[in-house]
Amino acid sequence: MIGFFTLLNKELLRFWKVGFQTILAPIVSTLLYLLIFFHVLEARVEIYPGVAYTLFLIPGLIMMSVLQNAFANASSSLIQSKISGNIVFVLLSPLSYREIFFAYILASVVRGLMVGAGVYLITLIFFDLPLYLPLWILLFVIMGSALLGALGVIAGIWAEKFDQLAAFQNFIIMPLTFLSGVFYTIHSLPPVWQHLSHLNPFFYMIDGFRYGFFGVSDISPYFSLMIVTACFVAISALAIQILKTGYKLRH
Repeated sequence: MIGFFTLLNKELLRFWKVGFQTILAPIVSTLLYLLIFFHVLEARVEIYPGVAYTLFLIPGLIMMSVLQNAFANASSSLIQSKISGNIVFVLLSPLSYREIFFAYILASVVRGLMVGAGVYLITLIFFDLPLYLPLWILLFVIMGSALLGALGVIAGIWAEKFDQLAAFQNFIIMPLTFLSGVFYTIHSLPPVWQHLSHLNPFFYMIDGFRYGFFGVSDISPYFSLMIVTACFVAISALAIQILKTGYKLRH
């Protein structure tokens, strides 16, 4: 396990040494979202009975920042290693493809958790955010960040330049995140858009995560957990298979 922990440590140091960019900047961006929506919609919108709109919004913004940063961590690390050529040192090491995969995933989870915890702790200064089921919150945040980390591994391997990775993030990750119920409940949507929202796996991550704070959700949290787990298993199996074959890595 020495090789695994060495690669994991390398990935943790990679984002920690530029913490202003990888940790602080996402926290500030998320808080700006919160400030704007609080100012504009706080007195005009109530989603759940007795729950102010800002309180409803905070868990969604936390999870959104966790997911985006977990994806960015694995994908940016891989494409930087490919372009600079130092990916060869990982491939030549006596590490199995599973060890490589899980090192990138764990580093993505750690970065996602750090950003999410930062947003949560700062919001506690200004808002009294309830905690209905803390373990449920932790379960969804870990599963969600691991899923996006696995997706980041696939994107980082597939992309051959930063433009392709940016397209993957801007046209897939960002739309799925913003249309997942971060800023609204899907019950406020027309029936057609409600059905389409159920096809978005990000919706289940957001909804299940929010359930841990309020004990209220748009659908059953157990069903959400089942969907998130199934997606994680499927994406992880694909990522491990890609690493095993050496697609776009060994040639």
